[in-house]
Amino acid sequence: MSIEVKVPQLPESVTDATLLSWHKKPGDAVARDENLVDLETDKVVLEVPAPSNGVLKEIHQQDGATVTSGELLATLEEGAAPAAKEAGSGQGSAADEAGESAADGHKLSPSVRRLVEEHNLDPAAISGSGRDGRITKSDVLSFIEGGTKAPQPAAAKPPAPPAGERTERRVPMTRLRAKIAERLVEAQQTAAMLTSFNEVDLGAVKELRKKYRDSFQEKHGVKLGFMSFFVKASIEALRKFPAVNASVDGNEILYHDYFDVGIAVSTERGLVVPVLRDADQMSFAEIEMAINDYASRARKGSISLEELTGGTFTVTNGGVFGSLMSTPIINPPQSAILGMHKIQDRPMVVNGEVQVRPMMYIALTYDHRIIDGREAVLTLVTIKEALEDPARLLLQV
Repeated sequence: MSIEVKVPQLPESVTDATLLSWHKKPGDAVARDENLVDLETDKVVLEVPAPSNGVLKEIHQQDGATVTSGELLATLEEGAAPAAKEAGSGQGSAADEAGESAADGHKLSPSVRRLVEEHNLDPAAISGSGRDGRITKSDVLSFIEGGTKAPQPAAAKPPAPPAGERTERRVPMTRLRAKIAERLVEAQQTAAMLTSFNEVDLGAVKELRKKYRDSFQEKHGVKLGFMSFFVKASIEALRKFPAVNASVDGNEILYHDYFDVGIAVSTERGLVVPVLRDADQMSFAEIEMAINDYASRARKGSISLEELTGGTFTVTNGGVFGSLMSTPIINPPQSAILGMHKIQDRPMVVNGEVQVRPMMYIALTYDHRIIDGREAVLTLVTIKEALEDPARLLLQV
């Protein structure tokens, strides 16, 4: 029996998607729930799984096509996968179709095999967390993120261009990159953006993290990072200065009596901003766990569009890339964004004496239409005071 494979229902705010790539071709055997094709929206990549076991009969949309909800992607002939071909026939066996690498004996799904080949990895070096030690897509991505990528053989490197040759490549923007460009230009054209700076002595936070690092991780199963301190400090500042947590709606100011804090996450596809809903009600551990989960799923492309929408304020950390100072751009329709930067030991005068302290420059870019300079500066001062005396975060003073 033939089964139609259609574009899943897209979120309400997304009108269409771009077909990135097929993982199967007509005639290939597929297993139920196996990813057939990737669809890219403005924010996330969606996987379209096979509805049942069978054979991919026909593909109706090619790579690069723009598709909408319910549109026909392919036809699947339901039933068992074809029997294995006899050895010596020159064709792959059913085991090969299922993803078993003849070279190393590791069973790999098509999506995992594609990742392994793209990054030139040795499957034997990757620990599998699936059934019977099977390597999953998450295992491969974690392996890559851990910086343990296998060295690429010299023979596989592309040849260097001849000396003096000037080459160019024209590559279309991905939907995510195009959306980022659109929103950044929108922010520049609609908001009266201004940036204020301050610096923070993070000695107290570092000591607190050092003192409770092991017990925190043992109890909560997550490391105590800097981001939770900055989120908490930002919320205290937003309580004092509601305009920084507000947005412009026509000729009105929309004040938000809740704190949905966006956390900027850099991925290979571009920057995304998952949102911590009601961040003021979250503990330090809950914030750290949520951020780790969001970052992991954002880099794997498995984060949902709902998790990327909304937000009343954003925190971005350029310090992880070595940035010492920058002017972040507002994420519309929000009215402010906090930029964190690199922690650097610098000589500072403390109580009349020069001491080497772990300092960070922080920046607040704000919409001057509704936020005055006084409010912006005092917002940074509040954040600074909370971080230099973390007890304030507990007492909310």
